[in-house]
Amino acid sequence: MKKLALILASAALLLAGCSGSDQDVLTVFAAASLKNTFTELGKQFEADHPGTTVTFNFAGSSDLVAQLQQGAPADVFASADEANMQKAGDLVKSPTNFATNSMMVAVPPGNPASIQKFADLADAQVVVCAPEVPCGAATEKIEQNSGVTLKPVSEEASVTDVLNKVTTGEADAGVVYVTDVQAAGDKVQSIKIPTDVNAVNTYPIAVVAGSEQTTLAQDFANLVTGPEGQKVMSDAGFGAP
Repeated sequence: MKKLALILASAALLLAGCSGSDQDVLTVFAAASLKNTFTELGKQFEADHPGTTVTFNFAGSSDLVAQLQQGAPADVFASADEANMQKAGDLVKSPTNFATNSMMVAVPPGNPASIQKFADLADAQVVVCAPEVPCGAATEKIEQNSGVTLKPVSEEASVTDVLNKVTTGEADAGVVYVTDVQAAGDKVQSIKIPTDVNAVNTYPIAVVAGSEQTTLAQDFANLVTGPEGQKVMSDAGFGAP
């Protein structure tokens, strides 16, 4: 799957580069939980930079790091946690934290399994992110903090995959980000996780070393960390860094 993702990412960049010699293409690798906010910011960036096209590769942060390590071309990397940004090492330059996100339990409309609290997930058909993905690592922290051990029916590669299992009724519940629940609207219901056991992930963004669009890449990072970007993040439910 990782090799396929790398091929698709490279093909997308190649096709974008062939669209016109006078067109600048900025390639952004971003955590799946950033899809809505970054898509909006990408449109704003294009409006502010005529002749520039922003292309996105949204996936689990660990998968994105693997793609970068395998040589996939990118200009900007935004991770859903600091750990995966650190794994990128010298492949990125001067990461800057721009948002935080906490976890929440999502259940299908009507809450068929009558989930009332996090502890109820121990006996439910629950879907979580895989441990190597930021949302999965956060879920493990909640288990440790609460003393509740989950027995997930599946571990997904990204938080959007977890949410999809819930919205399609394939699971009693899923552990996702607060922002995902907000974006899903009436497709899900939510159960809060107490603050004293919850986990908070910090999101960093960085220019990819070796980018041929260094100036544009830094401009995009500045948009995300600046007032306009921070308002978009806040409106979507993200916390301040």
